[in-house]
Amino acid sequence: MPPTDPMTDSPGNPTGFLDRIRSNPTGRLALKIGVGILGTLVVVTGIILIPFPGPGWAIVILGLAIWAVEFTWAKRLLHFTRRHVQAWTHWILKQPLHLRALIGLAGFIFISAVVWLSVKLTMGIDLASLIWNFITGK
Repeated sequence: MPPTDPMTDSPGNPTGFLDRIRSNPTGRLALKIGVGILGTLVVVTGIILIPFPGPGWAIVILGLAIWAVEFTWAKRLLHFTRRHVQAWTHWILKQPLHLRALIGLAGFIFISAVVWLSVKLTMGIDLASLIWNFITGK
């Protein structure tokens, strides 16, 4: 009897479960289709949510991680994304506080502009004038 690997043979391990599904041609095709559809739904949802405040990009990356279960191109893209986000984070943390504050302010202005434009184009509401009228008491 061959030795078993407790890391891959345990019933709760998703890799062992996926390997059992992949061992059957029908299961392999069903898994590829299921992962493709689920990943697409998550990525599309994330792309729709990018302009709004919240975790739009995180949802896109989650969809990419779902695709990476079955598709090598997605796994490479996910590693590329992770590597560049980590490099950006490390670079930001090495910068002086005033530069980090300036980058944060630029990000805030960009996100505010995206939210303003999204609300203006989708609902026809000019948030800038509403806020200005609120501040000035008009």
